[in-house]
Amino acid sequence: MKLDTYKADNLLFNANFCDATSEPGLAAYRGDLVIVDGGLDDKGHPNPPHEVLRGAVVLAGEDIKLLIGSLDQIEMLPTLLERFGADLAADASVMLFVVNASERAQFDYEGRVFTIIPLVQGVCWNEAIDELALEKSDFKGQTPADKVATLYGEMKSYRAKGAVKSMDELLAATTSQVREAWGAV
Repeated sequence: MKLDTYKADNLLFNANFCDATSEPGLAAYRGDLVIVDGGLDDKGHPNPPHEVLRGAVVLAGEDIKLLIGSLDQIEMLPTLLERFGADLAADASVMLFVVNASERAQFDYEGRVFTIIPLVQGVCWNEAIDELALEKSDFKGQTPADKVATLYGEMKSYRAKGAVKSMDELLAATTSQVREAWGAV
């Protein structure tokens, strides 16, 4: 399965979980997804990645059915597509929260419609649930992996807001926003 390959290639970072769903042949992942790795240190251990899809939510079998996450800059979208674009299912659902996006948009990538939503701070999982108008009761009694599958089921009928834009239009329509960091002082 695709997530097993990503795990072996050290593309899963700060993993919350990576488990099989109750539907055979599908697995779900929540954590960060490495876009640009940090190489290896002197002992052959992986360095922290240079770029990640933060708070990624992935549902995959042999290909990616659902991809949700946050990019610090829309300029990372071409690199994300270079790394994972070939792994997307023909009917993949993709929702990206982008810190420096100026407005909601849709982006067509080889017949797959990506939803682009500006978001400076927030948790992708929570924001996606809000965007899809899901409630806690929709997930009651489910495993974490099956919750991702439920989210995917809702994404299939989701109709995004925002104009359809080309890659050039997305890259030209950015703000100077940066991710707001919280933590110990």
